[in-house]
Amino acid sequence: MASDKVTDVTDATFQSEILEHKGVALVDFWATWCGPCVAMAPVIDKLADEFDGRVKITKLDTQDNQATAMQYNVTAIPLLMVFKDGEVVAQEVGAKSFDAAKKMLEGVLA
Repeated sequence: MASDKVTDVTDATFQSEILEHKGVALVDFWATWCGPCVAMAPVIDKLADEFDGRVKITKLDTQDNQATAMQYNVTAIPLLMVFKDGEVVAQEVGAKSFDAAKKMLEGVLA
């Protein structure tokens, strides 16, 4: 079951939800047909619980939101991209363990 702390973003909402967000935001670029992306869903939910109030956790379906995916040259998914005050500060491609994703976010928050 998806966490209610994870926000879905789209091409239409990316500007307001991510680029204009003050603070740290994680975007999980994914697609429903991508097995590793689907496997990452529990990790994303756990990150949302762990970083609640400190990091905005979001998902962007690349199949339905190709303009944003192309804007950020997303060529492989899953892709975790971390924004701080609207700027990309970290990114990692491929399925990640909770500990690896947590370490990436803690590095940005430090």
